[in-house]
Order: sequence, then C-alpha cells, then structure tokens
Amino acid sequence: MRLNFFKTASLAVIFSLSSLAAQAAWQLDNAQSRLSYISIKKGDIAEINHFTTLSGEVDDKGQATLSIQLGSVKTQVDIRDQRMRDILFKTNLFPAAEFSAQLEVDKLEQLAVGAMLTLTVEGTFSLHGIEQKMPAELAVSKLNEQTLQVSSYAPLVVDARHFQLAQGIEKLRELAGLPSISMAVPVSFVLIFKQ
Repeated sequence: MRLNFFKTASLAVIFSLSSLAAQAAWQLDNAQSRLSYISIKKGDIAEINHFTTLSGEVDDKGQATLSIQLGSVKTQVDIRDQRMRDILFKTNLFPAAEFSAQLEVDKLEQLAVGAMLTLTVEGTFSLHGIEQKMPAELAVSKLNEQTLQVSSYAPLVVDARHFQLAQGIEKLRELAGLPSISMAVPVSFVLIFKQ
C-alpha cells in the first residue's frame, strides 16, 4: 500500500513537471540581449546608444513582452545619460518603456533548430505614459532547443512627438548648444530568450 502511494506520488510529480516544461515561457536573457537606438544631431551626426537593462518573455501562447529600464540608458557621456534620465525620460515618473506583440505560436512550435522565420506584427509600444500601435518586422531564429532569438528585421522608427517627448528633446538641444536633434529615432534589437 505504501509502495503504491509512493509510485502514485512520483508519477504525479513527473506529470506535473512535464506539463510545466511544455508550458514554460521563454525568458529574456539580459546579458545576451541588446537594444540600441540612433540619435541624430546637427543634421547628419549619428550616435549609437543603448540600454543595459531589459526584461521580458514569450509565453506559451506566443505573447511577447519587452520591458526597457530607461534609467539604464548609455550614451557614452555621463552628463548626457543623467539629462536623458531626468529631462527626457523623467524616470522618476516613467521608469520603463514596454513593447508587446502577439507572435504566431504555431509557427514558433514548428520552427526547427537553425531555422529562421520572418514575421510582421502589430505591436503596442508604451513610453512616457502613452501607448501607440507600432508595426514591427521581426526575424525569429531557434538557436537550440532552449534558445530563441528575436531580432529586428528592419529598424523600428520611434517619433518622439508621438510620446510627448518633443519638449524634453528641445531642452536637451538647448543645454548641449546644438542647432538640432532629430525627433525620429531608429531602434534595433537582438533579444535572446531561454526556456
């Protein structure tokens, strides 16, 4: 009787673990992921900047989410980083930007190791308390059975005016003594998700 109990309990544990593994979400690996953007000043001077702290997942239904900690912005100039946090992003009020999109779960499940598929999705981008629909072209690759790569197949272009950031950019322009800073910002990313 006792032996049967342990057998039943063991089978229940194994079944539960198998179910969890089948439904496990893909979690973003921040150390291997990168999100960069290009700022353009004085008409044609381009600088590549990035954020160091990202989080997110792709769940078992294909819902992909990405959170960008705005305070982790890196522009290679400390005072500029501080101004970005305080004046532009106002990280005390809006610490993160969020992007979410629905991926085609059937295609993800059928994706073979080493294969890549391209998807065009209608995502939602939230920044500075404002949400905007944003189409995104993605390249999704299965690097191995436990690793998924989601990258921008084409850059996303974020217009600062759509998120009430124009005033902050103008203030940054004045402080830096620049004739112009572009309101349109191309964004690209390579995101690694692990199961």
